[in-house]
Amino acid sequence: MNRIEPNALLAISTGVALILLIMTASVFGEPGNTVKYVISAVICAAAFVLLNGRMARMMKRPTVQPMIHPNAPGTAVWAGLFPLIVIAMACAPVFFAGHDYGLLVIIASVIFGLTVDSAIRARRA
Repeated sequence: MNRIEPNALLAISTGVALILLIMTASVFGEPGNTVKYVISAVICAAAFVLLNGRMARMMKRPTVQPMIHPNAPGTAVWAGLFPLIVIAMACAPVFFAGHDYGLLVIIASVIFGLTVDSAIRARRA
């Protein structure tokens, strides 16, 4: 049985946390924003994944490495903060109900896009 690559597992766990944020924002936020949250999450995450490499080349930044390295196990602990941050964002609509949480969804989808980009880079390497 093959192990799941750690960067892919990070992307999956951040995606589940993003889904949790969208669900809590839809249930406890302003009514009628569910479609807006889903569309903005998909567009922002996809745009980050597609444009991050191009922007890095345009700005002449060094090539971006995957977040979790097998040679440095401490990177897994630090990368584990990303799903934790998104889960913490998902708690906000529960305690402060009735507001529009579109900005939280956009921030969380960029974090999710970052983890997906890391998983893609780890797969290529």
